[in-house]
Amino acid sequence: MSTPVVLITGALTGIARATAIAYAQKGARLVVSGRHDDAGAGLVAELRAAGAEAEFVRADVRHEDDVRNLVDQTVARFGRLDIAINAAGTEGKPGPATDQTAESYAATFDTNVLGTILSMKHELRVMQAQGSGSIINISSTFGHEGGAGASIYAASKHAVEGLTKSVALEAGAYGVRVNAIAPGPIDTGMLDRFTGGADGKAYLATLNPQKRIGQPDEVARAILFVASDEASFVTGHIMNVDGGKSAG
Repeated sequence: MSTPVVLITGALTGIARATAIAYAQKGARLVVSGRHDDAGAGLVAELRAAGAEAEFVRADVRHEDDVRNLVDQTVARFGRLDIAINAAGTEGKPGPATDQTAESYAATFDTNVLGTILSMKHELRVMQAQGSGSIINISSTFGHEGGAGASIYAASKHAVEGLTKSVALEAGAYGVRVNAIAPGPIDTGMLDRFTGGADGKAYLATLNPQKRIGQPDEVARAILFVASDEASFVTGHIMNVDGGKSAG
């Protein structure tokens, strides 16, 4: 597929932003979404400068009407949907389970889990009808490991991985693949917030076999591969991109 139509949620920062730029450099047709119009306009300008056809659609994945409109606008603009990257997410409120509340649970699960469900629902509505498509959900190594101080976040990403595998079983007969990428510690604003800054990140790096923090573009390259026809027989798979963090 020479010029795929790619939809990316949560595209304004971090891994998703790096993925949008990587797709733009390959000439994809892009719809990027997020909750901030100014940042969206800035990203679209950068993507177009890289040679891509690109549009921004404001969407909050916690709300089904927003997600439905996002997918409909993508199809209205480009006529189809080939690849969807569901990257909208939040780390929630880090801290021990005893500090968590119903509100902190809902704030995390509404974005990370409900947002993924709603996104896949409407992406599949298009992809199954056209008989092809590739969906990538963004998980975490906490999607299959525990993390002290990250109980709610880890639970939400465990749910994302269960959703990914289950929907892959449902969608395969329609020619749609569904996979997830599970990043380890990556140099993003989310990691800064979770670790508290440079000292926390430096300590985290010492725990990784490669003794460093990963970069967003390293995850983006994995996303592009798994989403592409080069991985045509890969579905229901969770790919770690973590520098070996989860190997031990």
